[in-house]
Amino acid sequence: MTTYKLSEIVGGGYREFWHSKKRYRVLKGGKGSKKSATTSLNFVLRLTQYPEANLLVVRSVMDTHRSSTFAQLTWAIRRLGMDGLFKCTVSPMEITYLPTGQKILFRGFDDVLKLASITVPKGVLCWVWIEEAYEILSEEQFDVLDLSVPRGNVPEGLFKQTTLTFNPWNEHHWLKKRFFDHPPENADVFTTNYLCNEFLDDADRAVYERMKEENPRRYRVAGLGEWGVAEGLVFENWRVEACGPDSIPPEDRWKWRPFFGLDYGYTNDPTAFVACMANPLDKQLFIFDEHYQRRMLNDDIAKMITAKGYAKERIRADAAEPKSNDDLRRLGIGRIMAAEKGRDSILHGIARLQEYRITISPGCPAAIAEFSSYAWEPGEDGKPSNKPADTNNHMIDALRYASEDFRFFHPVTPEEEEKRMRRAAAAERPMPGGWDI
Repeated sequence: MTTYKLSEIVGGGYREFWHSKKRYRVLKGGKGSKKSATTSLNFVLRLTQYPEANLLVVRSVMDTHRSSTFAQLTWAIRRLGMDGLFKCTVSPMEITYLPTGQKILFRGFDDVLKLASITVPKGVLCWVWIEEAYEILSEEQFDVLDLSVPRGNVPEGLFKQTTLTFNPWNEHHWLKKRFFDHPPENADVFTTNYLCNEFLDDADRAVYERMKEENPRRYRVAGLGEWGVAEGLVFENWRVEACGPDSIPPEDRWKWRPFFGLDYGYTNDPTAFVACMANPLDKQLFIFDEHYQRRMLNDDIAKMITAKGYAKERIRADAAEPKSNDDLRRLGIGRIMAAEKGRDSILHGIARLQEYRITISPGCPAAIAEFSSYAWEPGEDGKPSNKPADTNNHMIDALRYASEDFRFFHPVTPEEEEKRMRRAAAAERPMPGGWDI
């Protein structure tokens, strides 16, 4: 049997977090701070130590669990050498500790009221982990969950706790006021960053050093885990809320149309794909789907677009990659078109998007992160200039490409469409008496 030394698996920087038993355990951290990995390891071991405990893992959108929290917890089980002690299933999505039947359940805030009806076959549902808590739109939503789970009396020696982990993109978020400005006595709050992650290699650390030089604003948030500041942001006309084609009322669907954009990347920069719905009459824009990944070959990009069901859609892609565009057409993405390039194409695209009220789905974390940090470069006087920083803007670039087609969409009312159909039918109808002109 392999022997594992816990300190070598978990590393340092999280001792107080690991042992906290207060009602709320709140952790904000930068990317690469190992907060999700440490939280996963902590919960897996806790289940083995508290035979009456069960865990509920919550994210804003249920579909995001599979590639995030579920994958992270199954990794933690393997990392701890406990593969044979847990059963992990995706339908239903849950993890069972086989010696006792304890459960790790996964749910979304898609319907927060249903969270109150969750039950477990053994023990009590006493722990909650809200991953990417920044995606929870309002304190009222959190309170609904908080009053429902964890619930009931717990056996002696056990404790109720809600753990929240997130990246602190905006200082105006309710999480800052509730837990960090004046921390309540029943909460332990923590801030971590990549500097405490001894598992990063030199290449990983170089990414943050580059960020520190090229985009200090993003470095403070994504690197150091500090609260993001809204001053100087390019876009202030956006919010996070559930949205998409299904959220448009049937009577208004004639006003809307889907648009798609693609920005290529590979080693240092990610490939960014965005799907949105635009309503040019009321100047509304929904960002409802995305993909954000490094080291994607063109074959991978084509498979991703096809798997999402967008292979037959018109997609605007980076004009600087004509060979990639040709490759994607060969691979079945037949309606891909190069975006326009020009001296002021970036500023024109930004101006076009600034006209819209933008709603971003919680299931699009890359878009949320970029909109939270995309800022104007500071001028000589230290104030924002009229030039956006050319960094960490790949999703926004993809959105700019998609928005080029907004100009060509002219919605027609149902009444106008009916008249057009009548005129077309009348033009094809034979004249009385058999004359056909």
